[in-house]
Amino acid sequence: MTRDELYSNIMRKESFLCVGLDTDIKKIPLHLLDAEDPVFEFNKAIIDATAPFTIAYKPNIAFYEANGLEGMKSLYRTIDYIRTNYPDQFIIADAKRGDIGNTSKMYARCFFEDMKADSVTVAPYMGQDSVTPFLGYEGRWVILLALTSNKGADDFQYIQDPDGTPLYQNVLRKSLEWGGNADNMMYVVGATRAEMLSDIRKTVPDSFLLVPGIGAQGGSLADVCKYGMNDRCGLIVNSSRAIIYADSTTDFAKVAGEKAEQVQKEMATFLKK
Repeated sequence: MTRDELYSNIMRKESFLCVGLDTDIKKIPLHLLDAEDPVFEFNKAIIDATAPFTIAYKPNIAFYEANGLEGMKSLYRTIDYIRTNYPDQFIIADAKRGDIGNTSKMYARCFFEDMKADSVTVAPYMGQDSVTPFLGYEGRWVILLALTSNKGADDFQYIQDPDGTPLYQNVLRKSLEWGGNADNMMYVVGATRAEMLSDIRKTVPDSFLLVPGIGAQGGSLADVCKYGMNDRCGLIVNSSRAIIYADSTTDFAKVAGEKAEQVQKEMATFLKK
C-alpha cells in the first residue's frame, strides 16, 4: 500500500484508527471457546464490526506465537480474512523484529512474502544491517521503534549524547541514512509521550507515526493530534484492549464496533480542523 493510498483511505473514512488484535484466548468471551478456532472467530467478529471505522489492523504476533502452531494458523486465517473481505485495510505485523542482516532477510521474507502483511514493526538497536532487509519490498513498510510508551522506555531512550541529543532522536536521524523515507518507513511513538511528538516532527515532518497507547493505556487522542498531526494527517493511532475487550458477552462485537465508531467520530473532528 502506498502513502497516497493510505492517505486516501484516511480521508474517505475520516479515520486514522488502527485496531490492535492482541487476542488472548484467556480473555475472549467464553461462548467462543467451543468453536474450532476460537481466536479466529473472535477476530472475525471484531473485524466485521469495526472495519467501517478503521483503516488498519495490528495483530501482535506474540499473542499468536504463544499458542504454538494453532495460534499461527489463527493469525494466518485472520490476515487472509482481512485481505479477502477488507482489502483497503493496512495490515501491521507487530513483531518488533531486528537481528543481524541475514536473519532479518528471513524475517522480511516471512512477513512480506508469506504472511503478506503491509508492514512490520522493527527494533533498530542492532543498526542499519538489521533494518535495511525490510526496506527492499516495494509497497511494504518498516515501522521503526522510536519512542515507546512503556515505563522502561526511560532506561535507554532518553539517554543523551555529549551534544545533549536523546537516543530516540539519534535513532530517527540515523534511520534517514538507511534508505528509509516517508514512503516506506514509519515510526512508533507512544501516545503517553504525546508532548514529545512536536520534537519528533522536526526530524521526520512527513512520515507517518504509529501511535499506540490511547484507551486502556491512558493516552490522549487530542494531545496526539495537537503535537503529531501534519498537513496530511500523518498518524495511525492504535487502540487494542479498550475496543476488543470492551464487552465479554455475546454482544462483544457490537460493543467493539460502537467503541470504534466513537473514536472515529472524534478523529473526524480533528481531520476537519
